[in-house]
Amino acid sequence: MSTPVATVPERDITTAALRGLRLRCPKCGEGRMFRAFLTVNNYCPVCHEALYHHRADDAPPYVVITIVGHIIVGGMLFVEKAYHPELWVHVVLWIPLTIVMSLAMLPNIKGTLIGIQWALRMHGFDPNSPEALESPRDAEAARGE
Repeated sequence: MSTPVATVPERDITTAALRGLRLRCPKCGEGRMFRAFLTVNNYCPVCHEALYHHRADDAPPYVVITIVGHIIVGGMLFVEKAYHPELWVHVVLWIPLTIVMSLAMLPNIKGTLIGIQWALRMHGFDPNSPEALESPRDAEAARGE
């Protein structure tokens, strides 16, 4: 005889992703997801949802590189074709803009990806998953923190 599995309510992926984009808990939308620039709280300070199960890893930087790269390269090509500026103008304009855009986007993209993982019950976000039983310390060790 098999052990009954508890049914769990559906999680809306759009709502969770938008809450993550706003750097909020994907469950309640109120608590702050991060305790530092890119350090995720182990638990939501409002609803106490476990957030340490996330495995965002290298995905946020790849997404940021893709978005920023398209914007910067498109901008560079437009400026070069339209105005033909000196090389130093490109350096002064595009390098700082690339750095600022990347740093500004990174937490929001990471929050969005964590919200998606939560909504899809990936990793330990599924209460029926063996990963749900791991402690925050085990999760941090698995991520290499």
